[in-house]
Amino acid sequence: MYVKAPSRPPISVIAGLIFRNKRVLICQRSENTAFGLKWEFPGGKIENRESETDALRRELKEELAIELCESEFFSGYTYSYEDGPTVFLRFHWVKSFAGDPQNKVFEQISWVEIDDLIKFDFLEGDRRLIMEIIERQDIFAKPGISSSGPKLV
Repeated sequence: MYVKAPSRPPISVIAGLIFRNKRVLICQRSENTAFGLKWEFPGGKIENRESETDALRRELKEELAIELCESEFFSGYTYSYEDGPTVFLRFHWVKSFAGDPQNKVFEQISWVEIDDLIKFDFLEGDRRLIMEIIERQDIFAKPGISSSGPKLV
């Protein structure tokens, strides 16, 4: 008799898309972590009983020392890594934040032009999103849209 091992539920992950002057903020994972030196968008696991917005607010504060002011859902999908976890990815467009992003946990962070995203070695799970950002990049350059809020004192 064949019994299939129970599959683990997907890991829920939130990430923020932060734009400034037609550039997007990307982060390179530290060398000594899972998927070391791969590029990603800032964010992380959504904890139990935590909303997407609360998780994003917590992650941006921990990773970049910024305070989320306003965000909007942009994209989401499930991705299964070969021989690895399945992740339920949620991406929010960070429309405003307070403070200047500081690298608190990454190998490096960088503001890059949207069309240059394909030149970086991103996590496989982010590649579909990158194509969506490139295809829809005009929405990030609309007049009156700001990705930086008031400075924290």
